[in-house]
Amino acid sequence: MEDQKPNEISSSKMFEGGLNVEGEADSWDFGVGAGFYLNATQEKWKNWRMYDYVVKELPKVLSENFVQLDTSCASISGHSMGGHGALTIYLKNLDKYKSVSAFAPISNPIKCPWGQKAFSNYLGGNESDWEAYDATCLISKYNNLSATILIDQGEADGFLKNQLLPHKFEEACRSAGVPLLLRVQPGYDHSYYFIATFIEDHIRHHAQALELSTSNM
Repeated sequence: MEDQKPNEISSSKMFEGGLNVEGEADSWDFGVGAGFYLNATQEKWKNWRMYDYVVKELPKVLSENFVQLDTSCASISGHSMGGHGALTIYLKNLDKYKSVSAFAPISNPIKCPWGQKAFSNYLGGNESDWEAYDATCLISKYNNLSATILIDQGEADGFLKNQLLPHKFEEACRSAGVPLLLRVQPGYDHSYYFIATFIEDHIRHHAQALELSTSNM
């Protein structure tokens, strides 16, 4: 580490307890607890580059250590903030991922408290810069998408109305002519049991896009 410049520190170090930035562990919805899968531009947070970690670093590590793994044949999925990351990373890298799905994603972060807190700190006060990491804003740029996006959302999720905003993303997909399957599941909240119940559907969704067999599922 002594030979690395600050902006050369691997993003993976964030998973080892943070980067010793003042305030990084003060709240659960920012910093160590919430990198928001973006490359921060503000000086204080400039080493927080979770977008690069997922898109560049992680595939490289996997391909170097698992030689039979074809990282060019990939799909992406996530839950909550991870769902936000899955959607935005997919839309910005259509050449890398065959399909995307999400559980209760933060679908329009520039319009919700979680996203506004994270983006203002990581990206600064210019809200137009935030749009590069907002799936609802990005979708209008990709109106020629043919692959269906799958989203499951629990109807009893306490974060649904104020934080997740999936229907904003649904409206944007409809306007852009992008195929979206948004399934609102009655009785389910934001928890593990929600994901565990519907994960097989998501695996099948990706297997079909990757042209893999699901006969053993």
